[in-house]
Amino acid sequence: MSTLSDLLAEHTTLPGSAVAHLQRLVSEWQLLSDLSFSDVGMWVQVSAGRFLCVAHVRPTTGKTAWVDDLVSRVVSAKNYPAATLARSEQRITTEPEVELPGGVLARRAVVPVLHEGTVIAVMNRDTVIAQGRQSSGLELAYREAADDLFQMVADGSFPPPGQSSEILTGPRAGDGLVRLNAAGLVTYASPNAVSSYHRMGLQDALVDADLTARTRKLISDPFDGAELAARIAGALQGRQALRMEVEARGTTVLFRSLPLRPQQRNAGALVLLRDVTEVRRRDRALLSKDATIREIHHRVKNNLQTVAALLRLQARRSDQPAVQRALSQSTRRVTTIAMIHETLSTSADDRVDLDHIVDRLVPMLSQVAAAETSVSVRRVGSFGVLNTELATPMVMVLAEVVQNAVQHAFSADHPGGSVTLTVDRSAKSLDVVVADDGAGMPIGFSLEKATGLGLQIVRTLVDAELRGSISMRPREHGEGTEVTLHVPLLHRG
Repeated sequence: MSTLSDLLAEHTTLPGSAVAHLQRLVSEWQLLSDLSFSDVGMWVQVSAGRFLCVAHVRPTTGKTAWVDDLVSRVVSAKNYPAATLARSEQRITTEPEVELPGGVLARRAVVPVLHEGTVIAVMNRDTVIAQGRQSSGLELAYREAADDLFQMVADGSFPPPGQSSEILTGPRAGDGLVRLNAAGLVTYASPNAVSSYHRMGLQDALVDADLTARTRKLISDPFDGAELAARIAGALQGRQALRMEVEARGTTVLFRSLPLRPQQRNAGALVLLRDVTEVRRRDRALLSKDATIREIHHRVKNNLQTVAALLRLQARRSDQPAVQRALSQSTRRVTTIAMIHETLSTSADDRVDLDHIVDRLVPMLSQVAAAETSVSVRRVGSFGVLNTELATPMVMVLAEVVQNAVQHAFSADHPGGSVTLTVDRSAKSLDVVVADDGAGMPIGFSLEKATGLGLQIVRTLVDAELRGSISMRPREHGEGTEVTLHVPLLHRG
């Protein structure tokens, strides 16, 4: 099954920021579906008359409307007029009754996904029509919260830009939900939320209570109590808050607060909570294994730094410039790999923030310039987060290319200048242009025929590890050289 990123890369030309927004929305996918008791599908327009479903989620709180998976299904705009209307008018459109496959009757709302003032997708919210049954207080509270969140999606304010796109596994709506009004008073608390508060030591009722004050008194650590109270209060003021765990009377509870501001109107906040006491007990059993893996990365980093130090010492003892240069380059390559392991030694998984590593690498590469030259190296754009399969060869390639520019583009005849790394990341690929304003390429130079070790390493890593392409040419405007690196991200995680 194709992932969201794969489908967007294959069928759309959405920029990276729009793809990131849809990924953040999918990270909230299950919450929206559970609160609305609805199947939710995300559709993107792939041509003037067709929509493609790129994501689909079913509720865990109610009956599913679609037995078959919607992902990769294509419908014509003629058969989906509500989507066209939602896109063109940038508002939620509704269909009181639609008949789905299998004779299922459902209510449908089509929600435009607004990002930076543009509708980049639409979502269908299909809810099975329940015959002859009154909605409970829990269902009414869930749907009211869902209405507010879907409206915020249409407003472009949910999810917020700074939120991580990591899939949120909790708390879920069914774990425990508290609805607050604009004054911070509880208007509804689900049975599971009430049970969690009772385990934390609350004996009084929650409804009509000031949740911030009640919660702060229960938490064992006064600093945690003050922090959680500040986060709930911040949600009431429209600020997004990260998840937070607190302990009270031996019970560990995970909290998350979300502001509710449909159409920029303060509608209070939503507080989700989950008793994770048993989960944390099991997690502690895994900490030693995780710590061991990080310790291995830490020791590999230390050993590589020791090797780099020995190479540096050997270079200083040599009186032959060629040997010194070769050892210095080897030192830099070993140090580059050590940076990857140092990052992994503090990371919870095998993914690396490449911006952080490149920004540490740039000053080291700038020092490669000869004493008589003055070269500045800077980055424009963001590499983002990559797994180590791509991050390690990417950093090695960048280091070789930038060092090549710093060493060979500038000399005593051309002593000053700059090297710029321009990054453009989309759903399909990562494109990097390394441009300098130096002396330019030698006459007759060819990257494919270059015999230098650094460029041989670059060609090998780009072909074998990155499965991409690289080219080198004179800059179109002005002096200097331009190296273009293209790395496909499709089907690469």
